Amino acid sequence: MSVHFEEKKAFTVIGKLGQGYASESQSWIPTLWQEANGNFEEIRSLAKVDDGGNIVGIWGAMSDLFGQFNRWTNQGKYLAGCEVLEDAIAPAGWTKWTIPAYKYAVIKCNHNTYQKIFNEMVNEFLPNHNFTIVGAVHEYYNPVETNGELYLYFPIEKQG
Repeated sequence: MSVHFEEKKAFTVIGKLGQGYASESQSWIPTLWQEANGNFEEIRSLAKVDDGGNIVGIWGAMSDLFGQFNRWTNQGKYLAGCEVLEDAIAPAGWTKWTIPAYKYAVIKCNHNTYQKIFNEMVNEFLPNHNFTIVGAVHEYYNPVETNGELYLYFPIEKQG
């Protein structure tokens, strides 16, 4: 497995929020993405960009039902959105989250390999390397990569 480690400071995402059962996530999460993508112009000016003017990140951020950024149990919350500056104000109908700083184990996958790689990370790689997941896993979509790949961010250590 090609896992890399990344220390990431707290970051802010504005997106479309939903919650539901983990076992039914494939039925309710795509709707959030359709809504976020279909209304993206409402938040485009808030998007954090790099020196080249490219959006720095599209996130499928996750949290427990209490909004503490703990792992999902049988239910969870999901925010389909875009990384923004921390002082950005979410427009009506949008939700703003600030994800805490963590050290992450990061691995690339695609929608076909997502579940297999997720399970291998949780059940094999992380335990075999003495890591514990300390929060909700997030999905990162690099806006300049349009090949259907995404990165899973497994928080393994709180920072600061």
